[in-house]
Amino acid sequence: MKRRSLLAGIVAATAVPAVAGCSSGPARTSVAGLQLAASSGHIIEGTVITEVFGDGQKLTAVALEYDTEIDASKLSPATFKVTDRTVTNVYANTAAAKAGHGTNGRYVIIELSPLDEAARLYEDGFSGSSSSSQQPSASASTSTSPTAAPSGSPSAGPGGGGGMKSPTLKTASAEVTQVGTVTTTGGDAYAANSTAITTSKVDNLIVDDFHQLKYTDADTGRSLQYNLFVPKNYDKSTSYPLVLFMHDGGTASTNPLITLTQGLGAVIWAAPSEQAKHECFVLAPQFTGEDDEGSDGNAPALKTIKGLIDSLAGEYSIDKKRLYTTGQSGGTITSIALDFTYPDLFAASFLVAGQWDDLSQVKPLAKQKIWAVVSQGDEQAYPGMTGIMDTIEKEGAKISRAVWDGQLTPGEFAPHAARMRAKKTPVNFVALKKGTVVWPGLTENSVDNHVCTWRAAYTIEGIRDWLFEQKKK
Repeated sequence: MKRRSLLAGIVAATAVPAVAGCSSGPARTSVAGLQLAASSGHIIEGTVITEVFGDGQKLTAVALEYDTEIDASKLSPATFKVTDRTVTNVYANTAAAKAGHGTNGRYVIIELSPLDEAARLYEDGFSGSSSSSQQPSASASTSTSPTAAPSGSPSAGPGGGGGMKSPTLKTASAEVTQVGTVTTTGGDAYAANSTAITTSKVDNLIVDDFHQLKYTDADTGRSLQYNLFVPKNYDKSTSYPLVLFMHDGGTASTNPLITLTQGLGAVIWAAPSEQAKHECFVLAPQFTGEDDEGSDGNAPALKTIKGLIDSLAGEYSIDKKRLYTTGQSGGTITSIALDFTYPDLFAASFLVAGQWDDLSQVKPLAKQKIWAVVSQGDEQAYPGMTGIMDTIEKEGAKISRAVWDGQLTPGEFAPHAARMRAKKTPVNFVALKKGTVVWPGLTENSVDNHVCTWRAAYTIEGIRDWLFEQKKK
């Protein structure tokens, strides 16, 4: 069996039905219209707010629009009940959005714990196994006959972890009951009501900012679904970098939103805080399986991915000297294949939990800019990436190496990343210390070490900053 990712052999990546209208995006997702009893008539509309965390998309808040301004000082978490959810904060706002503090406005924001099992919208065989105990990482989308996999493409998945179900994405909805009094700024009291209401709108933070599109390569005849984030202040007279993110094999699906909702690898680059520092395009293809993923070294698949990049660079003002690739597991394997197949394509690569078996093929990487992160407990990616580093070091690459605690917070990672960046080596290799990367509730085996690597890696701001510092001559 061909190797489409380090999870091959334990992942049955069956298709998830595509989201209607996904080819033209971006658009807000909606569910059935809001049904209100007459006694609940002060509430006009309900919107759920979702966010993406290291282990996937979750429903984290509800915004209720009232018919007049609400007094923020009179609200408390005890004012509302949300079915199967833990209310953590309640405040008023002038918009249907979360805020650092409340202010008088027509909207009441009900924040919910992301640790609730019912919070989870994205699910696969790993994401749901520890939600009750873990602390989520920072929040934040005709063919040519394939060639045989080259001898260097990885050939087996990590052991342990058991089977894994296909990725799915639930419809975001919440049932809310106003169980306490809500006071308006005019002094009117809206009494508690036993009638639960159901939300009618969904605001998917960051995910909704991506367009869902389809590319067909004229040379290979292959088609590829992809998500594209265009900078909000895009100006064709300005040249922008582009970050390519490629998901793992376990995330293969016909639903293009899966790659945006499975974790932080795609959305982190489009987060408002990141765009404020590094305004860029973000490209996140949605692969349906190994035939279009290219992690087995499939030449037509790799050519199609490059063709997509070239097509976007021709359509938008994208700086070809600032193209960056990143990916997790199979996505890193595809990045490696692209790196040695098209050695002049990317200015730098951020490689997470990946490997390549035939080390003679990776020698061109010795002249490239790379930051690689693996877990020492990953029985394939750790020795595999170590082998790559040893090989390119023999070819003349200057490498900085370090071992970090895998469960540091983003703030705690910062000084470690700063020290490594200060060395100014073209290649950096970080191993997350064995026994530290796996989140509470998971088991200390190779598969869980593998998956938890990217839950940590994309939270490290210093690595993201380093990537944008690189530019081809």
